Amino acid sequence: MTGKQVFFESKGKTMLGDFEVGTPEKSAVAVEIDYSVISAGTERANLLCLPNTVSAEHGFPHYPGYSAAGRVIAIGNEVKKLRVGDRVIVKWGGHRSHVIHEEDQLLKIEDDRIDLMDAAFANIVSFPFLGVRKLRLEIGESAMVAGLGILGMFAVQIASLSGAIPVLAADLDPKRRELALELGATAVFDPAEKDFASRVMEATGGKGVNAVVEVTGNAFALQQALEYVAWEGRISLLGCTRISDAPIDFYKYVHRRGIQLIGAHTMARPNVESRPGEWTSHDDFRTFLKFLAAGKIKTRPIISEIVRPEQVPAVFTKIAEMKNPPLGFVIDWRSARI
Repeated sequence: MTGKQVFFESKGKTMLGDFEVGTPEKSAVAVEIDYSVISAGTERANLLCLPNTVSAEHGFPHYPGYSAAGRVIAIGNEVKKLRVGDRVIVKWGGHRSHVIHEEDQLLKIEDDRIDLMDAAFANIVSFPFLGVRKLRLEIGESAMVAGLGILGMFAVQIASLSGAIPVLAADLDPKRRELALELGATAVFDPAEKDFASRVMEATGGKGVNAVVEVTGNAFALQQALEYVAWEGRISLLGCTRISDAPIDFYKYVHRRGIQLIGAHTMARPNVESRPGEWTSHDDFRTFLKFLAAGKIKTRPIISEIVRPEQVPAVFTKIAEMKNPPLGFVIDWRSARI
């Protein structure tokens, strides 16, 4: 069987090509993908071969995409829990029409109320779950989400669900700030304003923010966070800082003030058993699905466009070239099967 997949052929060049799907063996499972979600920040960085990316380390071709959902179409003879027809969350499967994964890499979607388009966000949403969990938020603490890309929009919702108040958010794009308010932010800020840090301090009664989720991956934004975070506050580094292009006085802003800088990359999480502040990806998937079914986490306002596979190269051109591209792109792979 022939499938379709997206790959970066070279720096700045996106292609849609064919591949042979193959047959699952032993404990492997074949999944027909309905939807995959583009994580614009990470995938743009790999498309442009920025420092500290997989493409910079291993070169091209590079196969982007890590968050999807679909249906099981075939199983190996040692598969124990999944059956043909089951709906599943797929992580690290790329943007492609079909995926063959080991059974333990997939999570069955038990709740029939959940749409696969929403479920396709699960792996992306697990990242801000980790970023917020690592802050060990207590009810009533203030929180800031710095950067309102796709991860930041979910971090706003998760911080609110975790009991933070106020939940502040910052981004250069006024439309993203407006959406953050719709998703539960108490107040939003433009980090380009001269009095940005003082306004954040004012919003917290002069104490500073207890916990910050830094999602921009921009070293200058981290410097700003160090200026408005509270004494002995915590900052989780959820965004990937590709280029450390802003000098930071660590004695003044970190050491002397007892600030905790917490690495929150998804690779820094347990693989098998969750522990306080650090859950496995599958446990975060389950949590996301429960909140999704209860209507307490929203994905649809974050979706800007639903595109067909043949439109994806143009989408990545837009993501690479635009200063503020549309927020969320979902690839509908069902059209590739018609």
